[in-house]
Amino acid sequence: MERQKAWVWFKGGITGGSWVPGFIASSGKEEGLLIEKTDFVSCRVPEWRVRFDEPENDKKGPDIPANPIWKYI
Repeated sequence: MERQKAWVWFKGGITGGSWVPGFIASSGKEEGLLIEKTDFVSCRVPEWRVRFDEPENDKKGPDIPANPIWKYI
C-alpha cells in the first residue's frame, strides 16, 4: 500500500471520540497501519481505527471489536 491521506479514530473519554484528519497511513510487513503526522509520534494502529475517506460525521465511530487493540507497541 502506498502512503495515503487518512483520518484516525481517537477515543475521547467523557466527551466521546472523534475522527482526526491530517494523517498519512501506510502498511508494511507488520500488522496494522503506520500513521504519521508532523505533530504526532508515529505509531502502528489496527486497520479499524483508520479510514481513507472523509467521515460524514466525525463523532460517529467505527465498529470497535470486542477487546480491541488500540495501538501496537
